[in-house]
Amino acid sequence: MLSPSPNSIKKAFSRVALVGKYQADGMQEHLGDLAKLLGQQGCEIFIEASTAAHLSLTAYPTKKIETFAGAIDLAVVLGGDGTMLGIGRQLAGSQVPLVGINMGRLGYMTDIPIQSVQTILPQIIAGEYEADTRTLLAAVVLRNGEEINRSLALNDVVVNRSGISGMVGLAVKVNGSFMYNLRSDGLIISTPTGSTAYALSAGGPILHPRVAGILLAPIAPHSLSNRPIVLPQDIMVSIEVVDGREIIVNFDMQSQTHLQTGDTIQVRQSEKTITLLHPRAHSDYKTLREKLHWNEYPSTF
Repeated sequence: MLSPSPNSIKKAFSRVALVGKYQADGMQEHLGDLAKLLGQQGCEIFIEASTAAHLSLTAYPTKKIETFAGAIDLAVVLGGDGTMLGIGRQLAGSQVPLVGINMGRLGYMTDIPIQSVQTILPQIIAGEYEADTRTLLAAVVLRNGEEINRSLALNDVVVNRSGISGMVGLAVKVNGSFMYNLRSDGLIISTPTGSTAYALSAGGPILHPRVAGILLAPIAPHSLSNRPIVLPQDIMVSIEVVDGREIIVNFDMQSQTHLQTGDTIQVRQSEKTITLLHPRAHSDYKTLREKLHWNEYPSTF
């Protein structure tokens, strides 16, 4: 019996872009294997331009991320959650879904192990997947009433001190209503996605990705009564720097702005979202069990 030709294979996605953490060992080989696999599914394959340039990949056409919208049906990201955060922010609002493949440790967003990609990725290309929409935060930094920076965050916006300075003083408002003064090492404003990142280590709750809310988690507050709180998704949080030295605001810990006393950071939920695709029968609870070692009880427990 003849094998079906690539063009006759059922596809939910035809134009696929590959994005890789080019610093990782073996990335060139892994991307080559993925491209070959996708070619067997009848896909038109592109390599993200920066990835191709750093790895000297010339066998496939390239596309810049800013041109993906309307030209790419699916972005396959090979790396860890940090790589996915960076790509997710750039593709937010583009309507291009993402698939995350991890090369080592299981990720919250890059949940397909490289060892299983030969089986799982063709299923996703054929339309066998579960879609997961994630919200982002939009932040604006103001100095003397003038905007000095604007950024998106898929995980969190973090206002904190440098490693050698003392506590920071912050005044927090919600929709213009005074909430509290905070003396601490900083404050995390997190999406549900980011609730399993820095906010978790600061004592914040884990939010399911479909929970519509924004999490505020103080970092080592001077007063133990300053506790994490989950706010509605349609609010705006305003954080004014009252005092402190060497204060910065980070966006997903991948970009930052140095702050001065009197600066204000306004954070709200962005209108832009991203869509992550997972294998059928994907379970957020299974991921949490494996990442947080909830499954270490004896089987007879």
